[in-house]
Amino acid sequence: MQINFTKMHGIGNDYVYVDGFKQTLLDPHVFSVFISDRHFGIGSDGLVIILPSEIADFKMRMFNADGSEGKMCGNAARCVGKYVYETGYTTKKQISLETLSGIKYLTLTVEDEEVTSVEVDMGKAILNPKEIPIASQLNFFINHPLEIDGIIYGVTGVSMGNPHAVIFCEDIDYLELEKIGPKFEKHPLFPERINTEFVQIINANTLKMRVWERGSGETWACGTGACATAVAAIVNGYCTQGEEITVKLRGGELKITYKEDGRVLMKGSATKVFEGIIEY
Repeated sequence: MQINFTKMHGIGNDYVYVDGFKQTLLDPHVFSVFISDRHFGIGSDGLVIILPSEIADFKMRMFNADGSEGKMCGNAARCVGKYVYETGYTTKKQISLETLSGIKYLTLTVEDEEVTSVEVDMGKAILNPKEIPIASQLNFFINHPLEIDGIIYGVTGVSMGNPHAVIFCEDIDYLELEKIGPKFEKHPLFPERINTEFVQIINANTLKMRVWERGSGETWACGTGACATAVAAIVNGYCTQGEEITVKLRGGELKITYKEDGRVLMKGSATKVFEGIIEY
């Protein structure tokens, strides 16, 4: 069986995109593992299927590199916006997108018929541990101590439709994420596993971040993680709500605004790398 695909990335967070309007994947969980392998497959952080929707303009399903289905990916949402506009599925510059964490709203910036950036209304940040979920009876999980390998980390829990643990550190460049990341991801405190962001404060409007994503390992960028990081920085007093925050990730920068009404806006690029056909 031959599958047509498009390889795209949002500041280095790369996925293989399959057009669900034209072809059907019967086993996307298995296919995601197959194509994500960077030695024997195409190489990616996972799989995204673009589909029609009965409740929005389009629908997105995303799968991690280990085959597990994720609820939402902000970087992938931006790439979906670019794909559907440049493919001619829509001429609108404001698009609604169905995800497992609800409908997200995209605003496209277009120059010479090319989508150069996309702003995503990511919805409201969730700080209630039960809704994240975190196995805690606290009303908020802010800078809460958690011991991993004898080191105490201050963890702030935020959900952006998927769960995040945000940790502020002095210097993130030398962290051995491949060793400590899985221990956060699979800690019993996080019943659905957790995405973990390690964050360095540059100034009141600039953060530097590395991320360990559940099911994928360290990735070059995570849109929901950048949003969670900005929210965590604000609730911990490092940044100011309502002001735009630049989050520097390994693959590039995202602009995040945590609005007074609780909504989080994320703006960044989306890049098409190549198209192809893979035998499966």
